[in-house]
Amino acid sequence: LEPKRHPFRVIRWVLQNKSVLKTPFCLPVSVHVKMNKYLFLSVPPQVHVKMADEAVCVGPAPTNKSYLNMDAIMDAIRKTGSQAATRSYCYPVMIKASAGGGGKGMRIAWNDDETREGFRLSSQEAASSFGDDRLLIEKFVDNPRHIEIQVLADKHGNALWLNERECSIQRRNQKVVEEAPSTFLDPETRRAMGEQAVQLAKAVQYSSAGTVEFLVDSNKNFYFLEMNTRLQVEHPITECITGLDLVQQMIRVAKGFPLLHKQEDIPINGWAIESRVYAEVGTLNTCSALYLKVRVDSGIQEGSDISIYYDPMISKLVTYGATRAEALQRMEDALDNYVIRGVTHNIPLLREIITHPRFISGDITTNFLPEEYPEGFKGHQLTSEGRRELVATAAALYVSAQLRSQRFLGNLRVSTTPQERRQWELCVELEKGSHAVAVSRSGSTFTVEVDGVKVEVSGEWNLASALLPVTINRTPRVLQCLSRDAGGDITLQYLGTQFKVRVLSQLVSTLSAHMPEKVPEDTSSILRSPMPGSVVAVSVKPGDVVAEGQEICVIEAMKMQNSLIAAKAAKVKSVHCKAGETVGEGDLLVQLE
Repeated sequence: LEPKRHPFRVIRWVLQNKSVLKTPFCLPVSVHVKMNKYLFLSVPPQVHVKMADEAVCVGPAPTNKSYLNMDAIMDAIRKTGSQAATRSYCYPVMIKASAGGGGKGMRIAWNDDETREGFRLSSQEAASSFGDDRLLIEKFVDNPRHIEIQVLADKHGNALWLNERECSIQRRNQKVVEEAPSTFLDPETRRAMGEQAVQLAKAVQYSSAGTVEFLVDSNKNFYFLEMNTRLQVEHPITECITGLDLVQQMIRVAKGFPLLHKQEDIPINGWAIESRVYAEVGTLNTCSALYLKVRVDSGIQEGSDISIYYDPMISKLVTYGATRAEALQRMEDALDNYVIRGVTHNIPLLREIITHPRFISGDITTNFLPEEYPEGFKGHQLTSEGRRELVATAAALYVSAQLRSQRFLGNLRVSTTPQERRQWELCVELEKGSHAVAVSRSGSTFTVEVDGVKVEVSGEWNLASALLPVTINRTPRVLQCLSRDAGGDITLQYLGTQFKVRVLSQLVSTLSAHMPEKVPEDTSSILRSPMPGSVVAVSVKPGDVVAEGQEICVIEAMKMQNSLIAAKAAKVKSVHCKAGETVGEGDLLVQLE
């Protein structure tokens, strides 16, 4: 670097022992120093070294005793007051595990404190997940899309790009919903990304299916992230729009056969969507996806245990259509008909994403979830119309169950035939609200008046089925009845989200007002585990005084580490966990005074 041509005014140099001055070698290292200077490592006194203000000897000639000696380099930095290079980049930066994948060991840092914290947690996650705690720090591209190119190459120098997959919908850097093709790319950008992906594959003499991942900004500038030299989870949506079986192609390539297709043979036919179904720790009691025209890739079955030690994905739902709208409608129906019991799952979130107006319009980035749900996803938020639909369905289900209980094998349980009731006056409680309801029936159709508004609900009302297909005001819906008891408590899955509803007669509703209410727990004085996992570290002991926001312990779940903090400044009363223990969701960890 010549000082006159460099934007900074220069320069500090760290020199090796003068005994090697005849060696024509210079190694620059991009490390800032104070006053916009640079710190470089150099062996001989080249011209630029002679022009330097200051030189520091970092050791004798052997490289492992000089410029590869990290302790000596750090000592030189401390002596000269040099600053780290995380400064030349400017925040934000991405901290990621060098051996990582699946979003593990990855964090965004916006300042020095977050960098230190992210370095600690990411290195621990990397060591735990991959046995390698080395990290990379790179520039974080704000508001990016995550778009990847599927490539296929053989051992004869042939390579193809099989169009792109949009993978921007992510939670904690883990992909949640993917689609092919992307709504964002134009043909020119798609071709440019595909050609560069193929060049990369050829440059490393790659043979097999692989994926080259990019970040794409709002101006369609794209930046290389990494290449995954394997078949990826989301490969089925590429198969849907191209007609190629990637597994078959990989086997052919491995056998040594050349590719059968040319680049001009690769089409984009239709649209495909994939939803990754995740579950929390537990035993899977029921799992079935009954909807037609849906591909379900899964490695679990009823009775399978979902462990805290491995990836939480239990299946992939893939839908295809001639248009994006058709593929999305099929995905919505598939999620409504997917029955999972025994474990908590993310179907409510998946359904909310694919029906969100912003997602439907294609206006997405990797920040979609934190932007739309800054406090975390709390389930579907009912509109006034949705509330009436749910209340009416619950009331109709309650009346249907009451009528069924009066019959045995199709006959009345009593010997005399009483006059059948024509109307039921009920009270339905939902989300701390109470609704006056009047129900009348004609065959399998119920007319339900909810707060003065009539709602028509019809269906087969098979109370033994996990699925509850109904028509509400001429709109077909599929609900799931998750639980129901004699006291009128019903849990329904409606629009993907579980809602607890209580249906009471007018008399019972009046009497229930006199029942004592359960006092909610004071969550500011206790710390409970937000998820099943293992305790990595506990930072406090009884008698310690903690500040608000101070880390109390770290819980690892699905190879991701979560720092749990104090909700207020207080004294630690008791600690109920220790490092290495396994905890369940809701377990008491620490109690404060």
